[in-house]
Amino acid sequence: MIPLPLSKVAELTGGTLHCERPDVLVDGPVVIDSRAVEPGALFAAFRGERVDGHDYAAAALQAGAAGVLAERPVGGPAVVVDDVQKALGELARGVLGRLPDTTVTGITGSAGKTSTKDLIAQVVRRAGPTIAPVGSFNNEIGLPLTALRADEQTRHLVLEMGARGIGHIAYLARIGRPRIGVVLNVGHAHIGEFGSQEMVARAKGELVEALSVHGTAVLNADDPLVRTMAARTAAKIVTFGRAPDATVRATEEFLDDQGRARFSLVTPEGVLPVSLRLHGAHAVMNALAAAAVGREAGLELNEIAEALSEAEPASRWRMEVTVRQSDGVTVVNDAYNANPESMRAALDTVVHMARGRRAFAVLGEMAELGASSVAEHAKIGQHVARSGFAGLIAVGKAAAAMAEGAGQVGSWNGECVQVDDVGAALTALRERLAPQDVVLVKGSRVVGLERVAAGLLEGEHGSDTA
Repeated sequence: MIPLPLSKVAELTGGTLHCERPDVLVDGPVVIDSRAVEPGALFAAFRGERVDGHDYAAAALQAGAAGVLAERPVGGPAVVVDDVQKALGELARGVLGRLPDTTVTGITGSAGKTSTKDLIAQVVRRAGPTIAPVGSFNNEIGLPLTALRADEQTRHLVLEMGARGIGHIAYLARIGRPRIGVVLNVGHAHIGEFGSQEMVARAKGELVEALSVHGTAVLNADDPLVRTMAARTAAKIVTFGRAPDATVRATEEFLDDQGRARFSLVTPEGVLPVSLRLHGAHAVMNALAAAAVGREAGLELNEIAEALSEAEPASRWRMEVTVRQSDGVTVVNDAYNANPESMRAALDTVVHMARGRRAFAVLGEMAELGASSVAEHAKIGQHVARSGFAGLIAVGKAAAAMAEGAGQVGSWNGECVQVDDVGAALTALRERLAPQDVVLVKGSRVVGLERVAAGLLEGEHGSDTA
């Protein structure tokens, strides 16, 4: 964060200064964990369901924090506010307002936000110092914490924006002040909370509505619900996709034997080949979005193509591919999250990777699908069966419809197993695996299927095929 006296922190947050020396300088990070305090840090004391950060304020100050952002006096230098979460957002907004040379890119969509964020960061880093969130810090706490890492040297700030309801992205955009807004897609993720894809589109479109006339909206030309968002903004429109009229598009696509995409990147400036190190055809759209942002950052086409071809996976449990050296079993860990679109994409990638070998799918619940949940889970089970998997292990009660869907495909000669938990899934899988098999592990975060992948690789000397 840019160095600020506590008095300025109080001014930006609308708080009351409790400090004998108002010029005490905050010149370290803003943290919400007292164990992460560094000298000069600002400790934000959040009240959680189990832990109250105020109870750790003294420890934070003793560790060198310059002050505490709190909702009550803490017996030391502090800025006292009514709501720490809102104050954190106001602080981030105020700091970004003091960084006119920093270009902020906001990203939203039903699927692929984190992977695209990672790609964009690796592309625009070629245009100057870049800050991006670790993992998927995309909510009312994670986004301002990421923004507060920026300083006068930061040229690009990449912010991921998630939503659980109408108004959430508008709130995050007010904090983040994006100049570039990227909308990837409108799918079924969180449809149980929104009620329909149209309502999801309404929420995602809040990002482009927040852009000024000097901004740029980067929109998926292949998604009708995203494409129509052009009418909701005064910003310049740039599109990406496979559509012939997309500003940035892909042609001549294919997957190599490890499921990594190769394509020709087509832009108004020319055409260059790209060889991604990421797995799956769905990574192409993410790469196109990153390329579009790179153009807006002023990068040359060759710089963009090189950056995309050199980009590495940067967030855990997203199409992590590891081969066990002991028997050649390939484990694809895509367990961070799941929705119908990302589930099909992962299944298709694994089928391609497994050509000539057996493939197993260990799948868990796709959360927050609402009234469509049973039908969507059944469709995924049918997709597994029709794709020719040797087996499906459905984990948890909510995934039972997957097993039922697979059973409805009479031509499938694979095996379907329904288990209650991760331990039972691991046992069932170990009983069936043979050398050279390929395993996909995927489900929503609540299922914790990354433990299946970890169990399969425990004690192994694996090699990442990426």
